[in-house]
Amino acid sequence: MRIEVEPGEWWWGGAVADGTRMPFGAEPHRRELATNAGFLDDPTGGANQSAPLLVSSHGRHVWSDEPFTFAFDGSGGLEIEGEAALRQAQGSWSGSAQGGSLADAFRAAAAEHFPTSGRTPDRRMFSAPQYNTWIEMPYLPTQEGVLVYARGVLDAGFPPGLLMIDDRWSEDYGDWRFDPTRFADPAAMTAQLHEWGFTVMVWLVPFVSPDSSNSRYLAGQGWLVRDPDGRPAVREWWNGFSTVLDLTHPDAVGWLRDRLHELQEAYGVDGFKLDAGDLRDYRSTDVTHAGTGPLVPTQQTEAWARFAAEFGFNELRACWRSGGQPLAQRLHDKQPTWGADGLASLIPDVVAQGLIGHPYGCPDMVGGGELGGFGGEFGEGHALDQELFVRWAQVSVLMPMVQFSLAPWRVLDDEHLAAVRAALALRERLLPEVLALVDHAAVTGDPVVRPLAFHHAGYERVADQFLLGEDLLVAPVVEAGARTRRVQVPRGRWQAEDGSVVEGPAEVDVEAGLSTLPWWRRVG
Repeated sequence: MRIEVEPGEWWWGGAVADGTRMPFGAEPHRRELATNAGFLDDPTGGANQSAPLLVSSHGRHVWSDEPFTFAFDGSGGLEIEGEAALRQAQGSWSGSAQGGSLADAFRAAAAEHFPTSGRTPDRRMFSAPQYNTWIEMPYLPTQEGVLVYARGVLDAGFPPGLLMIDDRWSEDYGDWRFDPTRFADPAAMTAQLHEWGFTVMVWLVPFVSPDSSNSRYLAGQGWLVRDPDGRPAVREWWNGFSTVLDLTHPDAVGWLRDRLHELQEAYGVDGFKLDAGDLRDYRSTDVTHAGTGPLVPTQQTEAWARFAAEFGFNELRACWRSGGQPLAQRLHDKQPTWGADGLASLIPDVVAQGLIGHPYGCPDMVGGGELGGFGGEFGEGHALDQELFVRWAQVSVLMPMVQFSLAPWRVLDDEHLAAVRAALALRERLLPEVLALVDHAAVTGDPVVRPLAFHHAGYERVADQFLLGEDLLVAPVVEAGARTRRVQVPRGRWQAEDGSVVEGPAEVDVEAGLSTLPWWRRVG
């Protein structure tokens, strides 16, 4: 199918990892959605949320119930390839000159293809900061280390919140019990964390170490993904080789559910970070309970999301066609840089999440979550940039969730630490409005973080600002060394925190010192 891109029309959708390429239309761009060829050749494209959806600023959308390939040729054409029925729909809300708007396109697609569940993740995922052990103690969290990290949060004057114990808290992959050599009394640990005001989540993946009793048991039950020869598939992922739980088998999922409920009942664990489940980890030749064929990757990834939605405290990093569900969605691990692989990607990627139906976004860990970016034994790394850390925090605090891993109280000097505290204080002041937008998203599906073009035609190419709902305009600093920035102010009257008012449409230059996050409220 060929669609003629109309003059002034821009498109979003497909894979969140393409966020910095959005909106599409001016430059050539091709994406194979949910096919092994596309994501094995370009692993980052399958490392986050994706959906068979494109939405346009002129009120049109394209949807398929199955994966498709799309390509913008950069000269006015959009080519769609796929076996499923593909549709275009015209929005009907705005009646604009073009016949519709970006909001029209999104709302029409959501209503028809991924209606909201009416639920959100647990409110505490939004109401307080999140803290993750990943960068501070990679691959070797311990009971003592977790408690020291949590105590550091409180001693530094940061509010308690959600604490995630990341990779290798367990004895083995697929054996979801605390490693007794590093967690002597996990029930006492979680009880202490609860007493301090923290909620506790632990990390897991749908992988099972191949030479383990659990893997042998699951294979005997027929609960693992199999190769065409009938033997359990052994798949390479970032931590080595594992067998893979068949998430389309109800008994396999029931086995995992029982293990996680045991963690909740015996140790007081509140929820789970469900990592992996990426489309790239499955093959069309895999034999599963649901069958074999080209939809195996999407079936497994969707099943992982369905399972995650059973828990009020959940986090996913990879997702396929699961819009409208009560799922916390984190961006894939980002490099600690200013560019398109780091800070500059946060706003466009979270915007992209919202426009494919995932309003509860988290812009990765403050300062970057890509472990190799910090050097040491895990990579060449970058020297810690305190200014980058502050600006990252400022981008994050007015998004649905904010998550720390690298401890700001440990790595920042007094000036930069004060700037991070100021950003968190701003979030606290505006938290009632953030929570109201979260609740609104559960009813309507509308994104919490929106591009300016969602409500204001003509601002489609603005990628370093965003709207929080319809009435808050946020313009963080995303350039190194900048102490001023130019802001695009759309139509209306917008009031800054100091009481000054800007009449839009306008372009204004504003002061943005290290502790300043520019934002305005629409007052008319």
